[in-house]
Amino acid sequence: MVTHWQDRKKVGDAHEQRVAAELQAHGWTIQRCGQGTYPPVIRQALVRTDSALRYFPDLIAARDSELVTIDAKDRMPSTHTDRYAISTATLNAGLLFTATHAPTPLYYVFGDLKVLTPSEVRHYSMHTRHHPSGAWTLVATRRAHPFEEVFGKDTALAA
Repeated sequence: MVTHWQDRKKVGDAHEQRVAAELQAHGWTIQRCGQGTYPPVIRQALVRTDSALRYFPDLIAARDSELVTIDAKDRMPSTHTDRYAISTATLNAGLLFTATHAPTPLYYVFGDLKVLTPSEVRHYSMHTRHHPSGAWTLVATRRAHPFEEVFGKDTALAA
């Protein structure tokens, strides 16, 4: 039997691969990093902690002298709304990561290939309705930036 976590992992892995391919098409060199690259024993241990390492970005990318980190965020097919939902723990870790690793930015790339930073998510969600459990931060999809605006034009189209 496939668990809910396994379903989410499949969706997440496919989205991460899609984001990596899009970045490469836009002239970026990418490398996987974060929890998905750790051996199972380390992943299992991380699940039982509150460590911010659980939320380390999925990808690191470089183009010329520019360096960015990416956390690929997709959602299950049954959850399409006009808002992105980001776990509050993920957002807090993203804010910490951004502060610790400045000036290297962290970008959330969503399933529709729109982009926000952790600080934008925090800013745009401060005066909006919050998820009743407090476990999720909700932000309007209209607030996100187009992929090309952040990462440049597709190099095949630009030529």
